[in-house]
Amino acid sequence: MPDRAPQPVDRQLPTDEARDLISLVRDIAQHEIAPKAAEEEGAGHFPREVFTLLSRTGLLGLPYASEHGGADQPYEVYLQVLEELAAARLTVGLGVSVHTLSCYALATYGTKQQQVEYLPAMLGGGLLGAYCLSEPSSGSDAASLRTRAVREGDGWVITGTKAWITHGGVADFYTVMARTGEEGPRGITAFLVPADAEGVSAAAPEKKMGMKGSPTAQVHFDGVRIPDGRRIGDEGQGFAIALSALDSGRLGIAACAIGVAQAALDEAVGYATGRQQFGRPIADFQGLRFMLADMATQIEAGRALYLAAARLRDAGRPFAKQAAMAKLHCTDTAMKVTIDAVQVLGGYGYTADFPAERYMREAKVLQIVEGTNQIQRMVIARHLAGPETR
Repeated sequence: MPDRAPQPVDRQLPTDEARDLISLVRDIAQHEIAPKAAEEEGAGHFPREVFTLLSRTGLLGLPYASEHGGADQPYEVYLQVLEELAAARLTVGLGVSVHTLSCYALATYGTKQQQVEYLPAMLGGGLLGAYCLSEPSSGSDAASLRTRAVREGDGWVITGTKAWITHGGVADFYTVMARTGEEGPRGITAFLVPADAEGVSAAAPEKKMGMKGSPTAQVHFDGVRIPDGRRIGDEGQGFAIALSALDSGRLGIAACAIGVAQAALDEAVGYATGRQQFGRPIADFQGLRFMLADMATQIEAGRALYLAAARLRDAGRPFAKQAAMAKLHCTDTAMKVTIDAVQVLGGYGYTADFPAERYMREAKVLQIVEGTNQIQRMVIARHLAGPETR
């Protein structure tokens, strides 16, 4: 059990190149990622070798320009790659999403000189990034961050602590938001900090209920000196850069959520068609059939929602509202679908012998990262009704 092998998602892709890309990703997922996922997640092993492979095959820079080591792929294609990777192992799918987020500031707001100097190694040179916005006392209220960067000579000295950093302690570079001026969002600036800079250190990884193979840790900056050439964008532009990056990053989380939900549905269908009770497969019983139908419908709706937002982004149109909607719907769907998958498997779903319980534990974090789903509702409501009155 399961007797029925899952069928690949039938994707509508814009080019033959994109179809070949998905085939490559499925091959890597099937042979290099999925077979080790349960064991390595249980052991808390971070699969750096997988990220090295993804970098070598060009999968860590998909939505960025080929002139800097990217692959010139539209977000519509990149997100479907993320979905495939997350279905095999969320640690990998989410890791690629975070790396892409970490490259966004430099790729979008950096100078030509900075992009030529740093991006090739970030996108295809084996490096892995982390995104440093949240702090111990500023999560949803990111504009209140306290990490400070002070001008000294022709450079900056950064001091402070970032929290909940995916790849904290294993990343090669950190995109850091630090305060350089007044309180509030206008006093924040973005910096590219190498992980081996003197004064950079990471705490022990957090002990989490899921995604144990993906290190999440505080990162400390103790008087870290960097040249002004590692400042990204203008002074005071950092918070705008951070919010712009998160609009795209939320689509990455949405795609990862659908990947986890699809994996859970595949597991549930396989089990239900193979498990016999009362002399026939449990998939014959209407109550369970309807549950599977609802799971599949919500997944398809989520996939359509994140792809619609991605196509707006690819067309250069505003997509922030749709990104928030996609993140909200897709991660809530992942939570609901994974809970239902455990229910379909019954007692077996509650054991580590089957992956359903791992999918459920992993889905929860997707409702929290890159803006909680309560924050997404606030973002959507502001687009609909304007800012809150005070």
